[in-house]
Amino acid sequence: MAVSKLLSLTLFITFLCAVNNGRVEATHEIYPQFQSLSAVSVHQLHRTAFHFQPPKNWINAPMYYNGIYHFFYQYNPKGAVWGNIVWAHSVSKDMINWKALEPAIYPSHRFDRKGAWSGSATILPGNKPVILYTGVDPNDRQVQNSAVPANLSDPYLRKWIKPAGLNPVVDPEAGVNASAFRDPTTAWWLSGHWRMVVGSKRNHRGMAYLYRSRDFIHWIKAKHPLHSAPRTGMWECPDFYPVLLSGKQGLDTSVLGKQVKHILKVSLDVTRYDYYTVGTYLTDEDRYVPDNTSIDGWAGLRYDYGNFYASKTFFDPAKKRRILWGWVNESDTTSDDVRKGWAGIQAIPRIVWLDPNQRQLMQWPIQELETLRGTNVKMNHQMLKTGDHIEVKGISAAQADVDATFYIPSLDKVEAFNLGWSLTDAQLLCGKKGSKVQGGIGPFGLLALASENLEEYTPVFFRIFKSSQKHIVLLCSDARRLIIL
Repeated sequence: MAVSKLLSLTLFITFLCAVNNGRVEATHEIYPQFQSLSAVSVHQLHRTAFHFQPPKNWINAPMYYNGIYHFFYQYNPKGAVWGNIVWAHSVSKDMINWKALEPAIYPSHRFDRKGAWSGSATILPGNKPVILYTGVDPNDRQVQNSAVPANLSDPYLRKWIKPAGLNPVVDPEAGVNASAFRDPTTAWWLSGHWRMVVGSKRNHRGMAYLYRSRDFIHWIKAKHPLHSAPRTGMWECPDFYPVLLSGKQGLDTSVLGKQVKHILKVSLDVTRYDYYTVGTYLTDEDRYVPDNTSIDGWAGLRYDYGNFYASKTFFDPAKKRRILWGWVNESDTTSDDVRKGWAGIQAIPRIVWLDPNQRQLMQWPIQELETLRGTNVKMNHQMLKTGDHIEVKGISAAQADVDATFYIPSLDKVEAFNLGWSLTDAQLLCGKKGSKVQGGIGPFGLLALASENLEEYTPVFFRIFKSSQKHIVLLCSDARRLIIL
């Protein structure tokens, strides 16, 4: 069945309730037969207009510098699957309209001959940017390297060089798993030293190794990791940053103080999702301790319950905000990716701040996204009864930005929360109930990618439950009825 109405949603939904309450172990799938198979043609169907996406092929470190947003990302210039990875580079003045430049970093020396993998950017005193990234040497050892702009007067920082004789700046010492040692973080300054973290694992224990340096060249491993957790596997793409206890203002990575909490995010190689904890950075001990309301591992908090991985935040000093950007990995098969000529997009950039309850983060798309809005279609005062479907008419574009508000006059009939259910995995609970199982109120929401007679659609919907002390709201999606031929 062909889809008659294609609606790709960037969704902003609120609702109102009338209540007061040795060998590299990186688990990238390797497809040698496809790695350098260039796209003959790039299929535009389902390519995005709201999200960042390169013109073709397979798609780490965002940075703001002198009025320009720089986005560096892992990219295969030769094919639509993982392989031949370079640091692609695009620039923008608004994070909406991007100009693609030549790759900033590509394998060229012994210390990165087998790969130039993920890393981060740090702005040093004197307004000097430095990139730290993971290279794979001829012995399949993962080492940390640095790169700097060749010409600071170039506003786009087009060319980057690897300082002669300095790399690698961090070698995995004895006791560190050299085949699982990657993705250095943005560095922070404390008591006369720079500090940064490298993700790793020791057996099945996830590790955030801590390194210190006075000059950003000579790095020494701390006696203990910043943090670690058992039975969580490899920690990829760690991210460590401060957030204010109240308010939406973002902070530079080096900010400390009594009015600050810290976030540690890790990308779990085992599950291919991003998880984070809220906690305290004990500066005297150089340790991070999650709060007792945060859990390490896949039972913990996630930025996003869809395909969202290898995310990175950065501080935007121009607008004093911290911006989160993540990679949306593909659900298509490898052969489908090759046929359509591209794979992967970046999620919508979001600002992040600490919830007033200080237990989790809040997120909202960056304001610049609204500049993409065109024709405004409004629907007001629609009464929804059980089983109703109301079509939003007047949308002719293949993609739309939807802002919806639902008002519920009473929560008297809300379904009781079953004590046998667990909220540690909201996605699992969404899947159990689905969009068609009726509750006391709802489910209610939107049907996207809907065919004319609703044989196919993707529901994005709310479910409300009542526990003994509070109401529990889940925002769910379900792609099981989406079949596009």
